[in-house]
Amino acid sequence: MKTLAVVKVVMVAAAMVAVGDAAARNRRQASGCFWWAGECKEDNKEQEPQAQGDAGQNATEGISVRQHQHQEYQEYASCDNYRGVCVPYYLCRDNSIVTDGAGIIDIRIGGQKDNVTRSSSECPSYLDVCCTSPLPPTTTTAPPTPYRSNCGTRNYQGIDVRIQGFKDNQGQFAEFPWMTAILKKELVDGTQKNFYVCGGSLIHPSIVLTVAHCVGKLGASQLTVRLGEWDTQRNYEPHPYQDRGVNAIVIHPDYNQGGALYNDFALLYLDSPAELSYHVDTVCLGIPFDYNHCLVTGWGKDKFGKEGVYQNVLKKVDLPLWDYGRCQDALRTTRLGRYFNLHQSFVCAGGEAGKDSCSGDGGSPLVCQNLETGKYAQAGMVAWGIGCGTAGVPGVYADVPYAYDWIVQEADNLLRNTPGYTRSYWEVKH
Repeated sequence: MKTLAVVKVVMVAAAMVAVGDAAARNRRQASGCFWWAGECKEDNKEQEPQAQGDAGQNATEGISVRQHQHQEYQEYASCDNYRGVCVPYYLCRDNSIVTDGAGIIDIRIGGQKDNVTRSSSECPSYLDVCCTSPLPPTTTTAPPTPYRSNCGTRNYQGIDVRIQGFKDNQGQFAEFPWMTAILKKELVDGTQKNFYVCGGSLIHPSIVLTVAHCVGKLGASQLTVRLGEWDTQRNYEPHPYQDRGVNAIVIHPDYNQGGALYNDFALLYLDSPAELSYHVDTVCLGIPFDYNHCLVTGWGKDKFGKEGVYQNVLKKVDLPLWDYGRCQDALRTTRLGRYFNLHQSFVCAGGEAGKDSCSGDGGSPLVCQNLETGKYAQAGMVAWGIGCGTAGVPGVYADVPYAYDWIVQEADNLLRNTPGYTRSYWEVKH
């Protein structure tokens, strides 16, 4: 049965009662009421209009008194895809609702064929018919569906707007909703300003993953995490970014600060959870991925050294992962020398001329796609390199799967008192 929506139809009833029909009407109304009225009384004298003055006007007033004893308007259900309404059959003539009251009092019950289609399947009462409404069709707007978080979902076409003509690998707005900007708060001429420090990724509504060398020497109160950012210089995005303070910084206990950057992992515990939506969501952890379908995002410099310029709009670069042995061999051909040993907490990617992460990209996520689900999992974080975009020399990234157990354990400690949190968050979603 089709869904019935309620619409209001104003009924204006008026009728001319012929004297010759009075006896028949009195017999029909011996009980003192009309059958369609909402309530019947034994004595209908108070309800009958008095034949004085203009008969049509008084008849109308009499019917109005009877109806308004109950409600000003009668409510009817819609039908025929909102093009019609279910009304008593005597209000429908030639598939149009009677709006001038003609013939309503002289009720015709059966025996006569009107151009009316009864539809008990659409109208709630068998004595109601579906009749074309004199009012424009009304439609109901369904409430917006609440956003359901889905880690690692890349919005290839952006959200609400798609920018055409990009030539320098810029990403679309909200294409990578897990991307975060980590900012340092500083006072400049008495005014607090935020300065970009590095990138990060949202792995839980309350936790951002980044590299230790970016935040290891800063206090939590000095940092702001910006979620949903895209163009760092202008505010014209269709959805606003979200800023969060940092309550705690957790650094990997084996992080090497001496310059080699072993175990370059850090977690930022936000002062309030992110509001997840299409432009702010998490990246997956701990799921399998394809080594040849990876990319890195960030706002870092496009070149190494003084000639490099930081990017206003978030950029993306497709990079394949390298296996450990091949990467170590390639790095030994650089100034690192033939005896260089690559630590197991690193992974390598890139090695194509002009395609690389660079200065300022530290902490930015390297993500790879799971070809079965299409989701993206985090494979690494920008850590260091020899030059930038040199052919045959890959960039070096902190290996996120290597540190997965530590990440989950520390996140579990941070979130233990969070309402609704269970450790299964990592097992099920990520």
